[in-house]
Amino acid sequence: MKRLLRLLQWLLKAAVFFTLFAFALNNQQETRVNFFFGTFWSAPTVLVVLCAFGLGVAVGVLGMVPRWWRHRQALRMNTSAPTEPIPEPAKPYGT
Repeated sequence: MKRLLRLLQWLLKAAVFFTLFAFALNNQQETRVNFFFGTFWSAPTVLVVLCAFGLGVAVGVLGMVPRWWRHRQALRMNTSAPTEPIPEPAKPYGT
């Protein structure tokens, strides 16, 4: 069963890779991205899409940093505070 799941995972990875590879081969036209003050950047379409994806991931991670930081501080505060010992469970009646 594990071998079948591993094979399916590799097939899925291969399908995603070949789909992205075909996308890259089909989008080699030059694309012009216009910025402010008349500046622009010319690059293949697939490179522009890859850069936009990477920039989106970076913005998403940076947006999550404050929440991760607060969660980490709360976890540190909870683990450093002394806790009361957990009472043992009561024995059943009649034993």
